[in-house]
Amino acid sequence: MTTFPWLTTLGVVPLVGSVVVALLPRGRGLLAKQVALFFAVLTLGLTVAMALQFQGDSSEPFQFVESHPWIPTFGISYSVGVDGIGLVLVALATTLVPIVILAGWNDVDEDGGRGTVKGYFALILVLETLMIGVFAATDVFLFYVFFEAMLIPVYFMIGRYGGVQRSYAAVKFLLYSLLGGLFMLASLIGLYVVSAQLTGTGTFDFLTLTGLEIDPGTQKLLFLGFFFAFAVKAPLWPFHTWLPDAAAEAKPGTAVLLIGVLDKVGTFGMIRYCLPIFPAASEFYAPVVIGMALIGIFYGAFVALSQSDMKRLFAYSSMSHFGFIALGIFVFTSQGQSGSVVYMVAHGLSTAALFLTAGFLMARHGGSSAIADYAGVNKPAPVLAGFFMIAALSSLALPGLISFIGEFLVLLGAFERYLWVGALATVGIVITAAYVLRLYQRTMTGPVKPELEGMHDLRGREITALVPIAALTIVLGIFPAPLLNVINPAVDRVMTSVGATDPTPTVGLGTTVEGTDK
Repeated sequence: MTTFPWLTTLGVVPLVGSVVVALLPRGRGLLAKQVALFFAVLTLGLTVAMALQFQGDSSEPFQFVESHPWIPTFGISYSVGVDGIGLVLVALATTLVPIVILAGWNDVDEDGGRGTVKGYFALILVLETLMIGVFAATDVFLFYVFFEAMLIPVYFMIGRYGGVQRSYAAVKFLLYSLLGGLFMLASLIGLYVVSAQLTGTGTFDFLTLTGLEIDPGTQKLLFLGFFFAFAVKAPLWPFHTWLPDAAAEAKPGTAVLLIGVLDKVGTFGMIRYCLPIFPAASEFYAPVVIGMALIGIFYGAFVALSQSDMKRLFAYSSMSHFGFIALGIFVFTSQGQSGSVVYMVAHGLSTAALFLTAGFLMARHGGSSAIADYAGVNKPAPVLAGFFMIAALSSLALPGLISFIGEFLVLLGAFERYLWVGALATVGIVITAAYVLRLYQRTMTGPVKPELEGMHDLRGREITALVPIAALTIVLGIFPAPLLNVINPAVDRVMTSVGATDPTPTVGLGTTVEGTDK
């Protein structure tokens, strides 16, 4: 096993890049973009190098482990490591950051009033460091620090560089997130006290906490604090109301990182922390969470169907997708949980494709995100319309694309445990297809609006930003084995820690596969 501090290096590189960008002279916007892109690509290269050394068949729960005392008096340490789940989400973050920088090359101007170019791109790099940290932390307190610190760059990216209602959206995002964080902090303190009672020494070490025999009643109380914070972050219904405002006012690149990566911290926290540390509570609250997930699937889809603004439509669509992800986690089947992790990756890619293509479209028509302002775009801009089609088909989980693999596994896991839940969730797919195809039809097909006839198609930089997303969406959809081979062992360990097993497969009406009557 390598002793090179891979995860620390991954976190430090973009942080150093943010400092370099911030120290550049004001007015050197082009140089700031180039430096930011260099550090982002370097971080992606290091991620690939690290991933190639990941051992999918390792018996160790985490790899690339580092641990250093931080606040020994309270059992707090700088401890990082990744399993298959953490690895794919770190890879998602480091893949999307350079794409966002390239796609958002002209999103910010040196206007001297609402911030500078270097400020925006420095914030993106700071956010990348925090995203890597939150997916790699194996000390629960360290995870909480990263979890809360992510709010700072996102708040400024929305509040200083967003749309007309940016201040309202940024404050709303911050207040919701801080409230969730406060509940999590209360549970974190309670967890420390419980660990001190059971072991004699309080600790925040994840592996130690998963081995504790915490009283089920205590688990139910502590679980709520963590779950509330994660449900707000995801967001799940009914904690979702901050998301449409934030998505509508943010720059397309900011929205990609917010919805495509940051919101995954919520569902990641559920499968990483809620299930293994509070197994009895997770089982107790599972019906409630499944109910919330089903409501979110339908509510998000129906509201998306009635939207007249593209960015709000994408936000409500994401809320529906997060319902599927939460559903897969809490049906307690290996297929459902593996599908949820794949779905997180797939949603990150499809969200990036949707927001970035919409951003390119908006940049060509005065920044308007109103669906009614567009029609017949496929005639003057066929390449843009083609990428928009790929993004739309990925969002509705067309077979052959990575989102189909995630959605299929989630539904398979749901059917395996609760037939009626799987059946209900499947209906949500139909509504998704309705609003996605309707959006494409209204904006890309039909007669061209007169004001759009002179629209130019995508240029080299924009195509370069979208090609990797489209390629990953298609390649992983056709050949998902490399992704699943990394994810499945981590999911198996989660299932073991919870004490859950997959239901026995059945055939016919009343016999098991062995032929024994039930």
